[in-house]
Amino acid sequence: MTPARPTAPATPATPAAPSVRDLVRLRAERPEAIAEAAARRKRRPLLRTADTAVTAETASDRARPPHPGRLMIIAADHPARGALAVGDRALAMANRFELLQRLRLALSRPGVDGVLASADVLDDLLLLGALEDKVVMGSMNRGGLAGATFELDDRFTGHRPEDLVRHGFDAGKLLLRIDYDDPGSLDTLHAAARTIDAMAAHRLPVFVEPFLCRRVDGRLRNDLGAAAVTTSIAIASGLAGTSAYTWLKVPVTEDPDDMAQVMETSTLPAVLLGGEVGDDLDGAYGKWREALRLPTVRGLVVGRSLLYPVDGDVAGAVDTAVSLL
Repeated sequence: MTPARPTAPATPATPAAPSVRDLVRLRAERPEAIAEAAARRKRRPLLRTADTAVTAETASDRARPPHPGRLMIIAADHPARGALAVGDRALAMANRFELLQRLRLALSRPGVDGVLASADVLDDLLLLGALEDKVVMGSMNRGGLAGATFELDDRFTGHRPEDLVRHGFDAGKLLLRIDYDDPGSLDTLHAAARTIDAMAAHRLPVFVEPFLCRRVDGRLRNDLGAAAVTTSIAIASGLAGTSAYTWLKVPVTEDPDDMAQVMETSTLPAVLLGGEVGDDLDGAYGKWREALRLPTVRGLVVGRSLLYPVDGDVAGAVDTAVSLL
């Protein structure tokens, strides 16, 4: 029997906006273009398993095969919470044109599976054609503005489950910060549980990012001690009427050696979050590498440290993070 000839890769769809500069005109003149781009976007499974991984056709792709069962997601939902700082640069993420350029570069790197962002950023990326064959995760609760007195009454002001379904997106993410001294945490806890229920009804994965936290000199601080992270995972895992579609998005503990025991708190699949790593990106790589060996940890969701690395080399930072998988 003659073996089947490999099929040529599909021609990429022409983006609605050829460049970042075209976005404003298109948004003003044809707002429906966003829904049209979402409807024709090429989708993919959340995880590429050994059975579903696409065989690479080019020599460069063969040199860097897919990572079955793993996720590498670039996070860019910080601006919607008013969190624009990176290190000592207070407004580093304020320039949307620059952010989009960095995101497009990061998403183009081999091994990057997708992006987590708020609706405005995802709409821009849709128009730019940057979300083809990518995992698209919508950020759902952005009402707990950074530094606000109501920061822990974290309303769901971003994507709703029905929005994710309408756009054909692949997952949602919610932040769950709990301060035992702040009653706003209870409202967020309740809203998170009902949102997980709604996502499960649509059979959409939802990534829950839990923290125990407290205010220090008026500023909210996440507790990354082993006991606190363990407790936050236990609380998040038990939310809603089913955990079938729940993933966890967790930090590496203050002492990375505690992660093995901490991650035994739940059987839910988890990804590591990047968080603020400062100038020590190499140190962060080391912590992520060790934690990625744990049974329930299935990938990375990292934002500012890869999009705005100290040395300015976005591609290099992303490629190093991908290599950890």
